Amino acid sequence: MEKFHTVEGLVVPLDRANVDTDAIIPKQFLKSIKRSGFGQHLFDGWRYLDHGEPGMDASQRSLNPDFILNQPRYQGAQILLARANFGCGSSREHAPWSLQDYGFRVIIAPSFADIFFNNCFKIGLLPIVLDTEILNQLFSEVQVTDGYCLTVDLAAQMITTPDNMTFTFDVDSFRKHCLLNGLDEIGLTLQSADKIRQFEQKRRIEQPWLFM
Repeated sequence: MEKFHTVEGLVVPLDRANVDTDAIIPKQFLKSIKRSGFGQHLFDGWRYLDHGEPGMDASQRSLNPDFILNQPRYQGAQILLARANFGCGSSREHAPWSLQDYGFRVIIAPSFADIFFNNCFKIGLLPIVLDTEILNQLFSEVQVTDGYCLTVDLAAQMITTPDNMTFTFDVDSFRKHCLLNGLDEIGLTLQSADKIRQFEQKRRIEQPWLFM
């Protein structure tokens, strides 16, 4: 997966609590195990005025002009501000896939559902927990400032605002290591590829009947 070091990105504020995974990517679009193609259906029920079906070209659908992602000032955003309990509901991996495929690299919220939180790290999407008071400040600033960007430095575990205010955040050291080095579960396994081959060769000699 892609290494994560520093992201300086446009911020979009999704001012809703308890956003569940069916709202993030509705069930009718869970037709593939590939990680691509889901971005066009991110927040589908809120983003479009019509009912979408798998295979329908998103460019032919009617956008909801009131939904935050459809506003011109937030196009190209890489950082999502959210409210408490983001990613609750069913444990679908497609939810973080759709956020990443849309273009998000960072999600900042006061709390996340556990399974969603863990699934984000597996694909290189960084979920950050900040106090509600700080989130309230960021929501206020981004809503009144066009082109509001934050800089997220994973190595320093620091967020910097346009006026150079900084906030630190916690991240598990192992997960931080994996993100900085672009290591998903397969990448971690391949780090032991030589040992795995040695084990397989030894087992072929000691237990050849298993390979007949």
